[in-house]
Parts: sequence; C-alpha cells; structure tokens
Amino acid sequence: MSRKAYLWMLAIVYAVWWVLMAIKPLDFSDWALENVLVVIGVGLLVFTYKSFPLSRVSYTCIFIFLMFHTLGSHYTYAKVPYAEWLPMFEGGRNHFDRLVHFLYGLLLAYPIREMFLRIGNVRGFWGYFLPLDLTMSTSMLYELIEWAAAEVLGGDLGAAYLGTQGDIWDAHKDMALASLGALISMTLIYFINRSMQRDFANEWAESIRVKRKKPLGEEALVKSL
Repeated sequence: MSRKAYLWMLAIVYAVWWVLMAIKPLDFSDWALENVLVVIGVGLLVFTYKSFPLSRVSYTCIFIFLMFHTLGSHYTYAKVPYAEWLPMFEGGRNHFDRLVHFLYGLLLAYPIREMFLRIGNVRGFWGYFLPLDLTMSTSMLYELIEWAAAEVLGGDLGAAYLGTQGDIWDAHKDMALASLGALISMTLIYFINRSMQRDFANEWAESIRVKRKKPLGEEALVKSL
C-alpha cells in the first residue's frame, strides 16, 4: 500500500469513528469541550501535510491516540463502560482516563521526536530528552487547562471535564502516567537505535560536548551593547 493510500485509510477510518462517537454523546457539552483540541490538532495535521509530512509511524501513533480519546469524549472519561466489555476490570475507579494519559506519552512522544529531529536538527541525547521534556510539559499544561475550564464552567460540566472522580491527586497521577509512557517510548527507541545505528556512540558523545566554553550571561550582553 502506498503512503498516500495508507494515510487516506487512517483518515477515513478516523472520520467514520468520529462521526459515530458524535452521535448522542453522553454529555454533549463535555463532548464539545473534549473535541476543541482535536479539531485544532487535526486541522494542523491537514494544514502541514504538504509542507511537513510526518512518517507513517507518527501518523499511526497519532491515529491510535485519537481513536481512544474520541471514545472517551463520547462517554466522558469517567463513564466509559469498559468493564461491561471486559468484565475482569469490574469494580473500583474508572481508569480509562489514566490509560489515555499513558497513551498520550507512549504514542505522541515519537511524533514529537520526529519534529525535533527534522526541525530543530537535534541529535544524540537531546533527541530523546527533549521529546520526553515536551511531553511532560504539555501534559502539565493540559492539566492546567482542565483546572481553569472547571473553575470557569463549574457545576456538572466542570466536574465532567476535569474527571478527577474524587481523587485529589488525579492531575499528578495523570502527568506521571504521561511521563511514564513517554519514558518507555524514548527508552525503546534508544535501544533500537543503539543496536542499529553505527555512529550512535559518537553522535551521543558529540551531542553533550560543550561547544562554547565561554558563558552566555552578562558577558554576552555587554558585548552585544
């Protein structure tokens, strides 16, 4: 299958899935809020397709994450009935939101790494650390957005969007799981590249070598003036 045909297949499958999940969502207001970032993200992917096409792996990772997120937005994350589909998970807290936060790190760290490598031209250590760092920081940013939205909206809608389910450490656990997912992803890529890339050690060493020995603080400022 050609690359173009493969991407069209992903787009069509997701479009059908999104439409199905848009039919009679459990909480329409929450569904609409959950899909704001989806519309922005998908719009950016479409807009940048010709100028900055990603790899099949990156598009596939994004596709899988969006499929799970769209399912969560249909039911609201706290009420996805996965226990009805998989009885072995019956009882206790609904952990679907935790799964999606973990998948955010696990699946999106790779596309983020691809952008750093191709746009920032980062190499070696920074090609693994920066995707992990950005995944962690955007996870934190999303939690702040959730908190702000819950404060502004209040009531049942704010509670549904925040989805803490009574856990005061919910945001911390979500960020930890996203970080863990990204760490696993970057660790796997590290070992794969280490075994396949001949100049891996040299590239890694060069990436952490000090290029400019003089500090860039007030001394550089004085020179610029």
